[in-house]
Amino acid sequence: MAPHETVSLTTTDGVMTTYVLTPEGKGPWPAVLYYMDAFAIRPAVFEMAKHLTDADYLVLLPDLFYRHGPYETLVPKDVFARGAFASDVAPLMASTDNHKAGDTDTAALLAYLDTRSDVKGDKVGTVGFCMGGGMAISAAGFFPERVAAAVTFHGGNLASDKPVSPHLLVPKIKAELLVLGADNDHSYPPEMAEKLEAALKEAGVRHICKIYEGAAHGWTKPDFPIYNPEATARGWAEALTLFDRTLK
Repeated sequence: MAPHETVSLTTTDGVMTTYVLTPEGKGPWPAVLYYMDAFAIRPAVFEMAKHLTDADYLVLLPDLFYRHGPYETLVPKDVFARGAFASDVAPLMASTDNHKAGDTDTAALLAYLDTRSDVKGDKVGTVGFCMGGGMAISAAGFFPERVAAAVTFHGGNLASDKPVSPHLLVPKIKAELLVLGADNDHSYPPEMAEKLEAALKEAGVRHICKIYEGAAHGWTKPDFPIYNPEATARGWAEALTLFDRTLK
């Protein structure tokens, strides 16, 4: 597990354990809020966050399942092998949603950043994976004056019929968005991608939406069976280009 600092942040719903990852050397650095996937905090997540610290970003990585209470560390390949998503992962996911994470939890993260002397500027980036993809977009909608760029990797249900659908917050967003999907992703089918992009265009939000051919839902996660290193490298390059332009 990568070197990090652990802090306990109090929200209106409880105490949220949050990991602070900093680059080498001395700051200040621009900050990125990292919204995890449904398999929660585990070594692979810290490995993924290292793409950001290596590029000189301070990263806040909150455990978004704090409302659920204690849980065992999940090993994705074991969960898939046992067919245990419904029993092991779904109850954790049910404890949060785009609004809880994008509003309540993000408010606590931003307030904490404001107490640190090693954070550069008041604008932040957000990045989310799978479940966290919609949260990263939602945070940009709830905090338009703070979020300068939002990135979603294989985010699911980004334009659904649910009241917490991220696309409903698009009119409030001032950030630039990078939405990276896969052509093998049942949670983000072509018609949903079209619905999201139509909302972004109508609201005048600067955005880039791409579908990676030959990639599957969750392609960036090194502990997933469908991990795609080539698509992952390409995606991080695009994300860092956006963050560098908007936050540095």
